[in-house]
Amino acid sequence: MKSAARSVLTTERRLGAGATLRTGTRAAYRAVAEGSGEPHSVRTELATGDATRKGEAIACFAHITDLHVTDAQSPARFEFVNREAEDRRFRELLTMQRPQELMNTHAIAAMVRAINNVAEGPLTGSAVQLAAMTGDAVDNTQRNELTNFLSLLDGGAVRPDSGAPGYDGVQRADWPGDIFWKPDGLPGDDLFQRNLGFPQHPGLLDVATQPFQSEGLTVPWLRCWGNHEQVCQGVGVVTAALAEAMAGSRKPIELPLGLDRDRAVDVFVASPEWYMSGASLVVPADPERRPIQRTDLLPFSYYVHDSGTVSYITLDTVCDAGGADGTIDVAQLRWLEQRLEEARDRYVVILSHHGYDTLSNPRGERRADQLLALLGRCPNVVLWLNGHIHANRITPRHGFWEVTTSSMVDWPCQARLIEMFRTTTGLLAIACTMLDHDGAGLAGLHRELAGNVPLNGFDSWRPGTPVDRNAVLLLPHPF
Repeated sequence: MKSAARSVLTTERRLGAGATLRTGTRAAYRAVAEGSGEPHSVRTELATGDATRKGEAIACFAHITDLHVTDAQSPARFEFVNREAEDRRFRELLTMQRPQELMNTHAIAAMVRAINNVAEGPLTGSAVQLAAMTGDAVDNTQRNELTNFLSLLDGGAVRPDSGAPGYDGVQRADWPGDIFWKPDGLPGDDLFQRNLGFPQHPGLLDVATQPFQSEGLTVPWLRCWGNHEQVCQGVGVVTAALAEAMAGSRKPIELPLGLDRDRAVDVFVASPEWYMSGASLVVPADPERRPIQRTDLLPFSYYVHDSGTVSYITLDTVCDAGGADGTIDVAQLRWLEQRLEEARDRYVVILSHHGYDTLSNPRGERRADQLLALLGRCPNVVLWLNGHIHANRITPRHGFWEVTTSSMVDWPCQARLIEMFRTTTGLLAIACTMLDHDGAGLAGLHRELAGNVPLNGFDSWRPGTPVDRNAVLLLPHPF
């Protein structure tokens, strides 16, 4: 049964920065405001023709990615690294903490409701058939994060709290340092209030850690492995020492003494537990913070799911040797070639966490060009969906479209609705429409905070340009 929440297609209205609510010493804190809807652009780089003359509908599905269900109190999160934001040697380790992260689960639950309430695709009138999730469902490869994620998408009880009852993390008013937003604190307690005009919100931490129910998706959903499922904070290999510390009670608060800043990333990749050797505080332990394995989410690392006349082929692009960016090896390329041969009479949609530009991990095999060439040889490969960069981007490739969707955790906190249909002029059209949730409750505050985060919010590159959002992508029909 669908909830009373309203789905909001961005063809109806688009969200952006609104009125200034407060002013800090360096920036204004702005509300989220509604503007006019954004019409579909028609992308003709791969084919030209009339996209308005719609023929047979082929598929309608949702794309959601980079949800980052977060245990915001985990000992194995290294939020203090955010102090090094201006040092490029730490770039691959950022961002370690977001002011809105404790409310991620509420935003995801709101998007689940929104997808459930899409009555029909705006161009074909088709019902949503499934949802594709392309990785980074969780933030820190922890069992309790995965449990919450599965409850969000399958329906059930979600428990944002961990350890002992009550919030015990870096946003606590008395936590050392001022680089984190502390909603129970005074303006002088943190840089977000003082410099950026972020609000005081007494009692928020207590409210946000309360358990709640998610209604779950009413359509089947496809799962995919991301780097945050595999490695600590999306970068560091989970060693035996780190696995023990994750469920323990010692939370680091400073960089370790003697860290070679020129090797900061390499040290974190190989031995992230070394970042726990500096000053620390004692927090409640939790055995549910133990690390997860691929089989906890996926029976197979890469697989095929057929629906109607479409084959969805999910790849595993995560590098086991650590690091944020992706890789694909010869064995998986051979497997993919066989699956493409078997699906030669079907439309093929590729799903992966990393896209072409981020299959660049120096610790793994760098075969992005081989993958692109393989996909380009198959005219029935029409779409490649991915995430990872937390931004909206649509790129024409060799005979198909690569569509990257922004994350749920960062602004603009959206999903994407995708419709595939034939045109009466003999083309294949792929219509992309960005989808917002209705902003009810803590989900709305989550989105407002995300919009005000410097470099990642309202004025950032993450929403993409209009042609990266609502667009009709034309292709020659493959059959």
